[in-house]
Amino acid sequence: MTPTIEQAQEGIVEEFSKYGNWEERYGHIIDLGKEHPDISDEFKVEKYRVKGCQSTVYLHAALDGDRVRFQATSDAMIVRGLVALLMRVYDERTPKEIIDTPPSYIQDLGLAENLTQGRANGLQSMIEQIKNYAVAFHTLLQARGAK
Repeated sequence: MTPTIEQAQEGIVEEFSKYGNWEERYGHIIDLGKEHPDISDEFKVEKYRVKGCQSTVYLHAALDGDRVRFQATSDAMIVRGLVALLMRVYDERTPKEIIDTPPSYIQDLGLAENLTQGRANGLQSMIEQIKNYAVAFHTLLQARGAK
């Protein structure tokens, strides 16, 4: 069974709790970036580029039934690791779940405080784009008469 969005966030916090310092956590984020699958070249175009990121980040979303399917990547490995974490939380969720659930793991891990200002801003931009997609898909589903 797929974990809930809250369980996914709790799992990330638990996963990172075994790393004693930020150097080890950064290393883990980079490893996650190396493991994160690339996206199709058709989505590596300006239309899908996340504005506000120092690194190049592409984020594509599509509605699959009542779930949002995300694909994302970055040219910077640490940012790609942050992308991987966001995908673990938000991919294959309903638009309403995405809208209603803030990324609490970022605060719980102290990520925003320990990233460079540019990366923290980029992370916020990625979250905003994910939420924007969710709002658009939620509106579309409501227009179709779905919940």
